[in-house]
Amino acid sequence: MRFASLGSSAVEQTAGDAALDIELRVLQKAWINLTLQNQGQMPPFTEKAGPAISVAGLRRDYGDRPALDGVGFELAPGASLVVLGPNCAGKTTLLRVLATLLRPSGGEVTVLGCALPREAWKLRGRIGYLGHEPLLYRDLSGRENLRFQARLHGIERAAAEARIEELLRGVGMERRADERVAELSAGMRQRLSICRCVLHEPQLLLLDEPDSNLDAEGRELARGLIGTGAGRTRVVVTHDPERHTPEADQVLQLGIGERAVVS
Repeated sequence: MRFASLGSSAVEQTAGDAALDIELRVLQKAWINLTLQNQGQMPPFTEKAGPAISVAGLRRDYGDRPALDGVGFELAPGASLVVLGPNCAGKTTLLRVLATLLRPSGGEVTVLGCALPREAWKLRGRIGYLGHEPLLYRDLSGRENLRFQARLHGIERAAAEARIEELLRGVGMERRADERVAELSAGMRQRLSICRCVLHEPQLLLLDEPDSNLDAEGRELARGLIGTGAGRTRVVVTHDPERHTPEADQVLQLGIGERAVVS
């Protein structure tokens, strides 16, 4: 049998790839469903005084294990929060709660004036989420992926085409945009994912390791779209504090079994 020839490392790699593929499909489906639910329901946005994000006593459990416990902070509109901490400290979990992909187990979370999870439907079209996975369909080209996302967000076709071309030029992908995502390098997929994240001009960016797989040129190009110069409120999860903390208005330090610290 063919499977009998597989070594343990190959089996582990195959299982790992399958797990990643399942996670990608779940996140894609969740994000698309959330966006579709939002179509036709988005109320006119009126600017409200107060913080862009307010979190108090946030707890998120996985079974009997708390991933987040007692996290609290406030972030002003247009400000940047950098989130630091070791693996398994809850950094990605925090971002997914703010992105409405996970429900908090306890505490209070308000994002752009919307109380979560009750008012999540008001929020989803106003945030841009960049996670570990690019949330791109591998059998579509980069341009086709962005057109699909534009339709989900209800962007008129001519405006969408202009915006897509602008973003592709911004990340240096205009010549590779018609190739299948599956044929692109990890760095090119990350560039396209950044385009997807900002396509609909979100007010809030939730960025999980935004420099992942990018070379020096890619990081510099991405900075123009998701850096502080864009003027958006940002929450950035990173393992590279030297690069991101100089631009931070606040820093949130998460630990395993330790109290979260804001500075």
